[in-house]
Parts: sequence; structure tokens; C-alpha cells
Amino acid sequence: MWHHGKVLTNVAAVVVDDFSPFELGTVCEIFGYDRTDEGLPAYDFAVVAAQPGPLRSQVGFALETKYGLARLDGADLVVVLPAGDDRCERGDWPEPMLGALRRAVDRGSRVLSVCTGAFALGAAGLLDGRACTTHWRHAANLARMYPAAKVDPAVLYVDDDPVISSAGTASGIDACLYLVRKEQGSRVANAIARRMVVPPHRDGGQAQYIERPVAQPTCGTLGEVIEWLQRNLDRPVTVDQLARLAAMSPRTFARRFVQETGTTPQRWLTGQRMLLAQQLLEESDATVDLIAERAGFGNAATFRHHFRAHSATTPDAYRRTFRRSPPGDAARAS
Repeated sequence: MWHHGKVLTNVAAVVVDDFSPFELGTVCEIFGYDRTDEGLPAYDFAVVAAQPGPLRSQVGFALETKYGLARLDGADLVVVLPAGDDRCERGDWPEPMLGALRRAVDRGSRVLSVCTGAFALGAAGLLDGRACTTHWRHAANLARMYPAAKVDPAVLYVDDDPVISSAGTASGIDACLYLVRKEQGSRVANAIARRMVVPPHRDGGQAQYIERPVAQPTCGTLGEVIEWLQRNLDRPVTVDQLARLAAMSPRTFARRFVQETGTTPQRWLTGQRMLLAQQLLEESDATVDLIAERAGFGNAATFRHHFRAHSATTPDAYRRTFRRSPPGDAARAS
């Protein structure tokens, strides 16, 4: 079965004293609003205090919530929010909170850390033997304090199911939307992203820090090339062809593409094609063969290979899970 955790309906965000308000706000925005009038799923969402309150934020205001750690026991997803650097350096997390995180994983729920919330997962032993990330400024300390963790300091987020970890600040949005997409499909994730006015999908393997050098007068940005690619996802293209469109050498183009997008041309293109394919599977009756052609994968066999590598499931299984209404017979390609 593709879904390894519980169905995503009950979400709890756990905070400690000296919490970061931006990250808390983004999780509340994604899971805390009732958007059922737009045909989107509702989440039973709560902000949970890991210790007696009121809890102080890093910018001077306090938070009170009626929910204590007992609320975590019913959650399908527990989001662990960041705290101050001193707490992370000391490994000073309330033991009852660490126990609740371990119980969540043991019963099949997911836990997701944002920024330095990964240090709490490390203290709970949940990063041992797992791939993970945190903000690039803190990655070396996380690896030093929890040597059994496989820390990748460069990426936006890592899914080592049932533990998902994300880097600093806005990458928590990416990780949460990624999980929504994984559990509830691209239509739901895209609709939430549209309400939040953020990109609907950034691949977890993108670089945390994207260098944006000042363009030389003789070398324009890649905006026009990227727009052309998005309009022509069905066309087979090579880096050499794209470099010619950008009036650059292939080596310069490849380097600039990584600098401006945080990923390689091929990985970016595959990701965009996959997003289009998922949308077509959810919203159209097109056969798998036709979707493979429209999304630029060429044929159904190649499409299935990439789809399984990307989503750990088949196109048909994805369609059965996320199709809003039963597709017609034409969509049931084997």
C-alpha cells in the first residue's frame, strides 16, 4: 500500500518555550483553516504546549493554548516546531514530549520537524539511522549531537517515512505541502498553495541556499527559457538545445540553471512533467499512454518507471486514490 502512515486528518503542532512564530504561523495556515467550502479536506488541528504556559515566543509575545501533550496521542501528524538555539545546543526538550513523539511513530503516525525542531527528533532517538535535514546553519551541530542521524545540510526537506524533516523557515511550507500532495493529491496541495500565494511544489532535493549572482549585461536570466519549457513539457529537449535558446554554452547554462533554481535542468524538467502527469491523472479521463505523451515521458513504460521512482506507486493506483470521481473506462489503462 502506498500510504505508509495514517490518513491525514488529525494534525497537532507542538511548541516549547522560546518558539519561533513564523513557522508556527505557516503550519496553522496550512492545517488550521476550514476550507471545506472550496471542496478541500478539513483537518482536526490543534496547537499543543509541550510544557506549562504561557509559552514565550522568540520575538516577545506569549502563547496560551488549552491543549497539552495528551492531544498528541490522537494525531495522525505531529509537527515539531523550532525553538531557540540554546535549547537545541543543550538538548533541553521536555522528556514527556519526547516520549509522545516516540509513541506517535510507534503507532504509525508521522512526525514532521521544521528547522531546529529536528533537534527534538534527534533527542527522541527518531533520527537514528534516518536521513534528515535542518537549517544549514545548524546542520553540523545536529550531526555532532546525534551521530547516528544521516544529516544532509543542503536540501529543503527529507522524507524518511514516517519521519519528515525540513530546513529553515519557509521550507516548512514546502514539506507540509509535499505531505499533503503525497496523501491527498495535487489538487488539494495546489489549492492550499494558491490560497497562501506560494509555489505549489518545490522538490525536496533543491538546494537550501540558491546563489543568485548579478547577471552580466551580455547574459540574460533564464526566465524566458523556463517559461518556454513549461509551455512545451511534451517536447523532448536536451541541455544543448536549452543552452542555445539561452544563448549560452551548455556548461554555462547548466551552472546558471542550478544557481537560479537550486536544481539541475533534468531534475527540474522531470519534476514539472510529474506535476502535469499527476494533475492529468486526477482531473482527466486520458489514458496512461496519452498522459505519458502529453507530459513528455514519451511512452507508458518510461512514464511508469519515472512515476514509481518519484511517487512509490503506479499511475493507475495514484488515479484510483486521488481521482475526484470515478474515471471512465478509457482511463483504466493497464
